[in-house]
Amino acid sequence: MNDKKTLQEAIIVFMSEHKKISFQVSDISEGMGMTSAVDFKILVSSLAEMEREGKLFLNKKGHFKLPSNDPVLTGIFRASDRGFGFVAIEDVEKDIFIPPNMTNYALDGDKVTVDIIKPAEPWSDKGAEGKIKAIIERNFTQLVGEFYAYSEDGIEETGLYGYIDPQDKKITDLRVFIESEGIKPVDGSIVVVEITLYPDDEFPRSMQGIVKKVVGHINDPGIDILTIVYKHGIPTEFSQEALKQADEVPEKISESDLEGRRDLRDEVLVTIDGADAKDLDDAVGLKVLDNGNYLLGVHIADVSYYVTEDSPLDKDAFERGTSVYLTDRVIPMIPQRLSNGICSLNPHVDRLTMSCEMEMTPDGEIVGHDVFQSVIRTTERMTYTEVNEILTDKNLETRKKYSSLVAMFELMETLHHTLEVDRKNRGAIDFDTKEAKIIVDPTGKPLDIVLRERGVGERLIESFMLAANETVSEHFSKMEVPLIYRIHEQPDSDRMQKFMEFVTAFGITVKGTSKDVSPMTLQKIANSVKGKPEEQVVSTMMLRSMKQAKYAVEPLGHFGLGAEFYSHFTSPIRRYPDLILHRLIRSYGEEGTGSAQKTKWENRLPAIAEDTSKAERRAVDAERETDALKKTEYMADKVGEIYEGIIGSVLKFGIFVELPNTVEGLVHISNMKDDYFNYIEEQMMLVGERTGVVYRIGQKVKVKITKADPETREIDFELVPDPDAPKYEGPKHLVKGRGRENSQRRGKESTSSYKPKQDGSSKKKSKPFYKDAAKNKKSKNKN
Repeated sequence: MNDKKTLQEAIIVFMSEHKKISFQVSDISEGMGMTSAVDFKILVSSLAEMEREGKLFLNKKGHFKLPSNDPVLTGIFRASDRGFGFVAIEDVEKDIFIPPNMTNYALDGDKVTVDIIKPAEPWSDKGAEGKIKAIIERNFTQLVGEFYAYSEDGIEETGLYGYIDPQDKKITDLRVFIESEGIKPVDGSIVVVEITLYPDDEFPRSMQGIVKKVVGHINDPGIDILTIVYKHGIPTEFSQEALKQADEVPEKISESDLEGRRDLRDEVLVTIDGADAKDLDDAVGLKVLDNGNYLLGVHIADVSYYVTEDSPLDKDAFERGTSVYLTDRVIPMIPQRLSNGICSLNPHVDRLTMSCEMEMTPDGEIVGHDVFQSVIRTTERMTYTEVNEILTDKNLETRKKYSSLVAMFELMETLHHTLEVDRKNRGAIDFDTKEAKIIVDPTGKPLDIVLRERGVGERLIESFMLAANETVSEHFSKMEVPLIYRIHEQPDSDRMQKFMEFVTAFGITVKGTSKDVSPMTLQKIANSVKGKPEEQVVSTMMLRSMKQAKYAVEPLGHFGLGAEFYSHFTSPIRRYPDLILHRLIRSYGEEGTGSAQKTKWENRLPAIAEDTSKAERRAVDAERETDALKKTEYMADKVGEIYEGIIGSVLKFGIFVELPNTVEGLVHISNMKDDYFNYIEEQMMLVGERTGVVYRIGQKVKVKITKADPETREIDFELVPDPDAPKYEGPKHLVKGRGRENSQRRGKESTSSYKPKQDGSSKKKSKPFYKDAAKNKKSKNKN
């Protein structure tokens, strides 16, 4: 019975046929005739593995039992750095709370099964409490960190080569010991480690693994961002097969490439992008028809013509899912030979495109459209700056330079404003949040943080791309063929209720209920704070109250845009769902829409939608972490300086303040020493018990920077006293007598994101871990 799968099946059959509720190991070994030392060791190893995989469970007495037939609750575990966590269950409104001693050593992001130990109390708005029964799928199979090598004596004593302390904040209190079987990096290397052993009863704070790749050395330029890339599992190298396929693509299109395409090379078309863009994947043109209607053409690089189905390029693009933009570098979805070459709509050269032409009335109503394969030759490569100079600044020099195009740009501006009004009238929400660009030098050191300005050039391209995305999505949806959609579902009522309560602090009353809130209602809230100090905060809180947009195969609509049908069509160079949509358009056009074609895509699209949604989330997380790193580095030499900012959120442990350059820092309550501050949860504010000073969201404050730590990505502020600070005018019983209780807790409380790291004198190399590591290795090898 050495075959693992056969033995596990035999164990399940044995336990199923016997009517006992639970079994000791001896019951199973004797019952199955596995009593020899060798067989017993194999049996114990299999039982342990089955327990880890959730095929068997251990009761309080340490006896094994089969899973019950009760409905299994499965979800994703989200860990807190204080030991407890929550499990989000699909179709269950409130997350299940998992106490510290009930986590079964699950790590953040693990897929787990849960037993309810205390049911929810709807009357008190308290969710259920549970314990993790089994870990079905590990979130962390690889980790990235700095390698610390043991001395020769340490290696000999432990049988291990060294250790890493993981980069991920959720598991920084775990140490990963490195087995000697894998790559042997030098001290200070940044490495990728494949986990072989996870925390358990005997070693709850450690893991074990093998080094699979050396990313670089801690002192290498740019290693900080590269570490983040590897930490999030973002592929950085194309396969040799994909690169070979890219190299074989001709640099110019041939006559055979034009078969079945509409020739638009005589049309006046332009690309409009940022000045530093190299992958120009969309071109636009606009003219007035004889009947007075507009003809808007949106022409997108036909990437799917070169990235063919199931080819090496396609497999690499699917694995990446999206291009990733990280401050000073781009990790492209397809090789740059394509994205910056034959697939880039460079001016004055022939390029293959997928086109969507829309006939619109002067009121912006689409009365006709066509989606087709085409060939174009763009007239000019324009930048947003140049278009804004032509339309907004009326720059004479720029207008003269592009005199033949000025009339078309002015027509585009008129149509854009019409489309923008139409979107607002149907309820589309304009999340005009601030975006920052971090300027770095060649070594990656941040030099400045500047806000991105969205002028009419940026906005008109956005309007035209939205129109094309909706038109293509609706066209194929009404053909009743499988499609990949970009959806944004109705917000959760609980989150929306909190947001509706939050905006009352700004004198905003919301009509209707949180369950059926409409985009139009939220748009009115956004409009009511336009230009006010609280605008940014309200926009941010509104975004947080909504669900994340994702890809799906059902046309569930896009809440934020107020659109019934929406798909991504316009960026196939950098988004895999767009590339797939192009492939579907070609497939339905050339192969038809019969049952075979429908069945093929019905089977493939769900997995593509799910995986590309995950890839998008992964890219966003990496981009945010990189921005946080560079912003902290930028502020590191500004400790002691004073800035004015706006309170972005208020929690019981302090307030987060955002500076005009989008940098955010924490004023911890323990540093608010001029009073005892009480947290009024229902109004999301802190109130001084003695002074009555109030701190609430949207309030302007002055802060002094006291810490900026790039390693932890943490920025701490201290409030500058303000004699004109607003005072509390609410019911006294909400704050009276509570301050001293808070003050007694301050030294004990920690925050989920801003837990202070140990002092450098007590971390990493300062402690010899040889003895513990040796015990760890020997014990874990028993299984």
